[in-house]
Amino acid sequence: MRKLVMKFRIRWIGSFFLLIGLASCGKSPELPGSFEWGTRLPNRWILTPVGKQIPVGDLPLNLALSSNGRWLAVTNNGYSRQFISIIDVQKDSVAQELPVAKSFYGLAFALGDSTLFASGGGDNQILVWHLDQNRWQAGDSIALGGKSAPEEIFPAGLAVSADGKTLYVAENLANALSVVSLPGSKVEARIPLGAYPYDVTLTPDGSKAYISLWGGAKVSVFDTRTRRKTHDIAVGEHPNAMELSPDGSLLFVACSNTDEVWVIRTQSDAVVDTISLHPYAGAPYGSTPNGLALTPDGHWLLVANADNNDVAVIDVSQAGQNEVKGLIPVGWYPTAVVVSRDGKKVFVANGKGLSSRANPKGPNPNEKITEEVEYIGGLFWGTVSVFPLPDGNQLAEYTRQVEKNNGFNEAAQKLTEKPKTQKAHAIPRRVGEPSLIKHVIYIIKENRTYDQVLGDLPQGNGAPEICLFDSTVSPNHHALATAFVLLDNFYVDAEVSADGHEWSTGAIATDFVEKTWPSNYSERGLPYPSEGTHQIAFPTSGYIWEAAARKGVSYRSYGEFVYYHGDSTFATHPALRGHFDPNFRPWDLDYPDTLRAAEFIRELHQFEDRGEMPQFIIMRLPNDHTYGTVPGKHTPRAMVADNDLALGRLVEAVTRSKFWKDTAIFVVEDDAQNGPDHVDAHRTVALV
Repeated sequence: MRKLVMKFRIRWIGSFFLLIGLASCGKSPELPGSFEWGTRLPNRWILTPVGKQIPVGDLPLNLALSSNGRWLAVTNNGYSRQFISIIDVQKDSVAQELPVAKSFYGLAFALGDSTLFASGGGDNQILVWHLDQNRWQAGDSIALGGKSAPEEIFPAGLAVSADGKTLYVAENLANALSVVSLPGSKVEARIPLGAYPYDVTLTPDGSKAYISLWGGAKVSVFDTRTRRKTHDIAVGEHPNAMELSPDGSLLFVACSNTDEVWVIRTQSDAVVDTISLHPYAGAPYGSTPNGLALTPDGHWLLVANADNNDVAVIDVSQAGQNEVKGLIPVGWYPTAVVVSRDGKKVFVANGKGLSSRANPKGPNPNEKITEEVEYIGGLFWGTVSVFPLPDGNQLAEYTRQVEKNNGFNEAAQKLTEKPKTQKAHAIPRRVGEPSLIKHVIYIIKENRTYDQVLGDLPQGNGAPEICLFDSTVSPNHHALATAFVLLDNFYVDAEVSADGHEWSTGAIATDFVEKTWPSNYSERGLPYPSEGTHQIAFPTSGYIWEAAARKGVSYRSYGEFVYYHGDSTFATHPALRGHFDPNFRPWDLDYPDTLRAAEFIRELHQFEDRGEMPQFIIMRLPNDHTYGTVPGKHTPRAMVADNDLALGRLVEAVTRSKFWKDTAIFVVEDDAQNGPDHVDAHRTVALV
């Protein structure tokens, strides 16, 4: 493919970003990694997990404690090897690993703690083990499928009746509750519920089952005697984990998308309270409560806040006076919490473990995949934190540490700052101040690390030996980085494209996306969860184009959240309908990026003729994703060169247009999954 370096008109905007680069000179960059005082994540937040850390598997999603308090089961549901960890609570160590092919969330002990059930995910079955002389032995699995069963079931939450004769299964993809007789292992009934049943819990007398509808903002109520759903209870968005009070009078429901715990009185099934998990007044959505545990006396409710890396401690001893008393720092993305039977110890599953890290042996699209590849999807194995339930003084100290780790106080202060000037700057100093920028073009590309593309630049923190697409392949990327600003300490929050497009467009990936993409990417039975394919993935605060619409900012998409079928294209999000270019080819790696750039440039000329361009443009240039080594396809270098030339032509066209004087162009990768990086697996290319 012909290489061409575009000549750019560098006006005031280039000088401005040069000043930003110089402003950071003289100060050592803050790199992610582990230090004596804790671990810095790629987003600059700090981890200082308390207690002992027990290594488990990839993405632990759930914990189940045996009734005698001896065994703690952990289901590991990540991209790589899946298994059940059995922790000996007396020793706080892993006693056994139970191999599974596919699993997801559901765990339940039964029959005097002699039997353990686990949901078999995409295999549409329930896995069974029996305890024999302190060792768990695999038993016969329970098949949920059959001639009359749905093709896709994907069991999630489990509950077993007190007499051990009935197993209740939340069927996540079948949108149903199945009732299984034990020990016959027969599906006696399948009751339609609603969108994505997640967790199941039974009242102490066994008369009712509550099922959280992950995608329905409801809790379904099921009469176990008549085997009928009686009604639904409206709650917040993404209800997931549930916990009954010791006397069964109250049901607590974690709602991850609205950062709340809803409280339901079980006698009347009426909502009696909602408890906010926002860390400060005015905080954006993003605490993501998704794990609950009560102390045996029912006094304290513990909530695992996945995206805050903490556990909230709530006093629920007085009806209607539920209050968050403090926060406990734990590991990365906590997903579940359990309190020991004596109420003295707390166990927390940390979904992504204790740190991010570099992957210098990451994927190389010019080479065949081997087992030694440090692929980001399976790089961060989880832990279980074990620590004593803190007293008031210790909790206050922990809370201060969480606020420091996450910058909550600084963020809260920023929200209180009022505009101080009407003088326009390119980047306003405070919310509400004017900007010189009137048009933004936001370009999202695919999956490259910093070292893969810009690692050969001597002025940056690069590793030339793992730079695959150097200046001979990506001259325009290099020219832009050199002419404007070289960002060699830029990181994405995401691991892969599924959560990457959510973070890039919505500033968060919901718990639905975070918990399901590993089973999709590892071909374990879940569909691709992102880019408008499932409404349950939509963030509560909306996507960036929705934010533009709320502020009266005109917007247009070129390929982002747009799909094609035959000769037709369609938007996958309602707010993009009528706001996208139907002639711009969305995801299709056989279609050149240079033709995508040509289509945008065609419309750009029309905008110039009309004297008006959308104020916010979002665009997808996907071909640096490459086909890897797929026979019959373009080579990785050719596809990256096509992507580079397209970017160069696009930038050249904008800089020569009448809109350039008040336009900013931002270029990012949605994630960094397909390459190596010697600093961190999340480090990627960003151009401004």
